Order: sequence, then structure tokens, then C-alpha cells
Amino acid sequence: MHASLKVEHLLKYFDTHKAVDDISFELQQGSVFGLLGPNGAGKTTLIRMITGIFYPDAGNIYLNGKIFRPQKDIIHIGYMPEERGLYKKMKVGEHALYLAQLKGLSKKDAFDKTRYWFEKFEMQSWWHKKIEDLSKGMSQKLQFVTTVLHEPSLIILDEPFSGLDPVNANLIRDEIKALAQKGATIIFSTHRMEQVEEICDHIVLVNQGKKILDGTVHGVKETFKKHIFSVQTSNDMQPTNAPSSFEILSQEGKEWKIKIKEGCRNNEVLQYLIDQQIEVSGFREILPTLNEIFIQLIEQTPTARPFHSTLNS
Repeated sequence: MHASLKVEHLLKYFDTHKAVDDISFELQQGSVFGLLGPNGAGKTTLIRMITGIFYPDAGNIYLNGKIFRPQKDIIHIGYMPEERGLYKKMKVGEHALYLAQLKGLSKKDAFDKTRYWFEKFEMQSWWHKKIEDLSKGMSQKLQFVTTVLHEPSLIILDEPFSGLDPVNANLIRDEIKALAQKGATIIFSTHRMEQVEEICDHIVLVNQGKKILDGTVHGVKETFKKHIFSVQTSNDMQPTNAPSSFEILSQEGKEWKIKIKEGCRNNEVLQYLIDQQIEVSGFREILPTLNEIFIQLIEQTPTARPFHSTLNS
């Protein structure tokens, strides 16, 4: 299977500012890809090059194994920008039909697909409403529908859950997963790390125009793990001497948090507990969250902006 999208050594200047600095990555068909980074990191510029809004100053973009041609290939892309692009005075139904036909659908296909999605998302009663009368969450659902109804092979979603209540957020999340299972490749850009852990297969973190992390979600968490474990015990026994294989970080009732020392094995920890007549009912490794990893990496980047304020925005 060839990559659905491949970018090679992309470079983009605005005057003397290098907004994107030699970024490369590859996405396989049917994957959900997280494009992450603090505000001003270069994510939006990168997305605008992938969608043909900006041309790179250097580097290449390949869609389905061929050089990306914006004028011809744009119909294969669905893009939901963070700054929403709905026409406030139009009615919801005619707006969806208009955008569908802009993407190359016939009038009949546009109507059929719009009706399908409106029924799927329980939006039938909105058809004659004006865009300006929709709530933020309703506008968000409409924007998502108009992004995907022409069945693009590459879908780019910038903060798709903004303004959605938990029920509709779950609806969109499940649909993102379903679209990927049907073969669409999805680029998902957000500051909400818990959503990335739940949805994405692969992630890239950019900061100050450079790529500073690239890997699967599981692989990244494995790379940054600190050998910290949670131990649940069945009794309240306390160790009678200091363990040599691990350090007890905290203890609350029958649950311990420990850090296994360098060079020691899990079995050594368990053997120590058995020798101390401490009954173990649970033993699991605590992997770092993406939130923790990204804060660590951004703060390690020279002259980086603080990442704390944007991760949970």
C-alpha cells in the first residue's frame, strides 16, 4: 500500500520568517494522523500547503503517489479550517448543496448525499434555518458534514470538536473513526491531547516550524516512559527493609506508585514483594500522557513559547 500523503522537505518563508522548516512525513491510507504543536508552530501554514492554498518555497507534496496538483486534486480533499467559512445569510440546506456542487457533485448527488448526512446527524429540521441562527455546536456539525459529504480521500480537520457538547463530540469522533476504516486518510489538528490519544494512530509534533517528534501514539509513549508502576496489594503489609530494585514514590492505602531502578526487572520487584509477604492483586505500568510528553518537549526547545496555555484551550 502506497502512502496516501507524503510531504518531503517542505519549506515556507514569510519575508525573513521561516514558518515551515524542512518538514517531512508520510501518511498511510486509512490512518488518523495528529498534527500537533503550540500556537504559531507552523501547523496552519503546513495545512495550507497541503491543501494548495500556499505553495511551498521548497520541497514536494505527493497525493496517492503522484505530485500534488492543487487545481485538479483539490476535489479529493475535504478541509475543515479552524476559522469557520459558512455564509451566515444562507439557509442551511442550500448552503450544503452549494458547497457539495463546488466539490464536483451533480445537483442530484449533492441532494442525495446532503439528505443522507442530515438524517444521519439528525439535522433534517435545520434545512430552512439561516446559518446565523445556528448555535456554535450546530454550525460545527454542519461544517463537518460539508467537509466530508463529497467523500474525499484526504480529510483535514482543524479543531473539529470546538463548541460541541459531549454527545455530539462522540458522534463526530465515531464518524472520524468510521471514515478512516472506509479508507479515508485523516489529518487531525488540535490542542486537546486526550482526543489525540483516543483517535490518532500516528502523530507529528512541530514547534517553531520544525518537526520535533514523529511516531505512533503507542511508540511515542513507550519511548518517553519512566518505568513507573502502580502496584495494588491485598493487605496492608509494609516492607520491613528498603527495596534495592525500586523506589516507592507514594503509597495510598493498598495502592503504591513505584519507580523501578535502572537495570532491574519487573520480576525482581515481584519477588521482593513475595519475600515481604505482600500480596499483589494488581501490577501495571503507568505510561506518560501525550500532554506530559509534549509539555516536556516544548519546554526543552530553545526560546519556545510556553505550551501549557494552549494544550487545554
